[in-house]
Amino acid sequence: MTAAERDKELSLLAHLDELRKRMMVAAIAVVMTSAAAFAFAEHIVRFLLVPSGATRCITLAPTENFATFMRVSLFAGIAFAMPVVLFEIFRYIDPALTRKERRFVLRLGPFVLMLFVGGMVFCYYLLLPQALGFLVNFGGTVFDNQLRCSEYLSFVTTFILGMGVVFEMPAVIFALVRVGVVKRPWLARQRRYVFLAVFLIAALITPTPDPFNQALVAIPMYLLFELGLLISRFGAPRAAA
Repeated sequence: MTAAERDKELSLLAHLDELRKRMMVAAIAVVMTSAAAFAFAEHIVRFLLVPSGATRCITLAPTENFATFMRVSLFAGIAFAMPVVLFEIFRYIDPALTRKERRFVLRLGPFVLMLFVGGMVFCYYLLLPQALGFLVNFGGTVFDNQLRCSEYLSFVTTFILGMGVVFEMPAVIFALVRVGVVKRPWLARQRRYVFLAVFLIAALITPTPDPFNQALVAIPMYLLFELGLLISRFGAPRAAA
């Protein structure tokens, strides 16, 4: 092994060790916020039941009540710990940024957090009522649909967090352009394929088959792609000296 290869291997190990430390801090933050959220789990469950129009749900196993509270607490913990998670991501990529790029990323930080929160709010107030209205009432003449707490809350929390992550698309595009994984001009030429892809993804992740709900998911996703292209103008990698 040459000296250059050894240096490269040591550099990779240092990066992996730094990544491990950042992930550990983020995990501790999630555990702490989840523990705090457990005290308010009942209120969170009531809040998550609102889009369905129900006030109560049923449990069918002795451990289901406690397990459901734990799942809801973890969901809330991830949501509330997101500022720490994003800060740790920033700290990990910080050494690769110039002073100008660092200032830009710091200004972008609150916007990234707002995107995540905006995705969850969008899902809770617009997507979930539409989707649950269709699913709960489907086949109502032959089915007596009672919401089982564990399955309902697992579906709702996964959907809400998923939309929060989807709304981070502009930040992901910026990061990919910044590290040189993709080139912005090439990405801009893929608009027609992205437009098709977001509708296919919307058809997969939307729990209802009607085109209205699929469009509710797909159109914001495509607009987020365009926003990512816009801010990626500032993320082009520096030319080699």
